[in-house]
This record gives sequence, structure tokens and C-alpha cells, in this order.
Amino acid sequence: MRGNRILRAARCIVLGIAAVLVFGYVTLRLWNWLMPAVFGLHLITFWQALGLLLLAKLLFGGFRGRGGPGIYWRRRMTERWEHMTPEEREKFRAGMKGCGWGGSTPAAAASEPKS
Repeated sequence: MRGNRILRAARCIVLGIAAVLVFGYVTLRLWNWLMPAVFGLHLITFWQALGLLLLAKLLFGGFRGRGGPGIYWRRRMTERWEHMTPEEREKFRAGMKGCGWGGSTPAAAASEPKS
């Protein structure tokens, strides 16, 4: 179990580093392609592109971490699911299948026994 966590953490670190490198490279290429031609600005280096990405994140995105509105919806839905009777749960599932969603809720998968 512990080895699985270490492997998952290592995978996340490698993917994070790869994402930073890819976004930095894309920013570098787009800046060097567009900005000199459009605004007459200078070409930038890879490290300047990473700095530009960090600055944009600070100015426009902040560092709030994950979550946002989706986490509150999930928590509220889990609480509602726990208070439903089995008949209400089945009615909910039937209604969701009509919407093209045939799965079960995350709370349902955790609380119901698997066959």
C-alpha cells in the first residue's frame, strides 16, 4: 500500500515537471512567434517564458489550490446521498440514466457492497 503511494507521488511529480516544461516551451514559441511581429518586442528565453507563466498565474489565477465550486457540490451530493432511502437512490439512478449517465455516485460506490 505504501509503495503504491510512493509510485503515485513519483508519477505526479514527473507529470508536473513535464507539464511545466511543455507549457514553458509552448509559451516560448508563441511569444517568439507573435510578439516581435505584432508589437515589436524582443525574443525571450525558456526561463523568461517560465517566469512569464508564473507571473500570469500570480496575477490571474492565484495559488488557491484545488477545489473550487466542484468540491462543494460533491460534498453536498454525498451528504444528500447518505440521507436517501434505497428507494430514493434507485429513483435517482433511474432519473440519471434518462440523462445519459448510467453510473453510480462516488458516495454510492463507497457505501454499497460490491457483488
